[in-house]
Amino acid sequence: MTKKPEDRAELFTPRNSNPAGTFYDLRATTLEGDSVDFNVFRGRVVLIENVASELNQLQSKYPHRLVVLGFPCNQFGYQENCTNGEILNSLQHVRPGGGFKPIFTIFEKCDVNGTNTHPVFAYLKDKLPYPDDDPNSLIQDPKFLVWSPISRTDISWNFEKFLIGPEGEPFKRYSKKFPTIDIEPDIQRLLRLTKT
Repeated sequence: MTKKPEDRAELFTPRNSNPAGTFYDLRATTLEGDSVDFNVFRGRVVLIENVASELNQLQSKYPHRLVVLGFPCNQFGYQENCTNGEILNSLQHVRPGGGFKPIFTIFEKCDVNGTNTHPVFAYLKDKLPYPDDDPNSLIQDPKFLVWSPISRTDISWNFEKFLIGPEGEPFKRYSKKFPTIDIEPDIQRLLRLTKT
């Protein structure tokens, strides 16, 4: 039975997860099956997003001081409806297509909301509860709320981005509407803080 819009308030629940202590306590598994300990990112600026073509541009511009991490997710309109083994092929030929080959690390498909939220996103949403550029939006159409429980800190759609400073402190969260390439001034600001 579908809940009516006026019943949606009961769907919203407070965060009850226990995220990692620091960004460097996190780990995730790449598409190739390798476990990555986020401790290896110490001293570097990190940008986390669902896969977008501008990520290559940023990674190539700052190859040693910026780490770009892509996390595919199928919770938004089932747009990532393929297996982990098919993701790279899909990126190359479908979306964004045109022979796109990522030059950044892509992790296994994961949930970013709900009961099975990946620890990386539980941590990031705990530290940055809403996008800086759009603090009020959440998914408007209840048919797209395919996870439970619903929380105000949930990621509202693909392409939300998280920028982490060189000391591992989450710096800013950006909405799906904020162009990835426009994060560059914030990246440059954080890079000035890094020890080279």
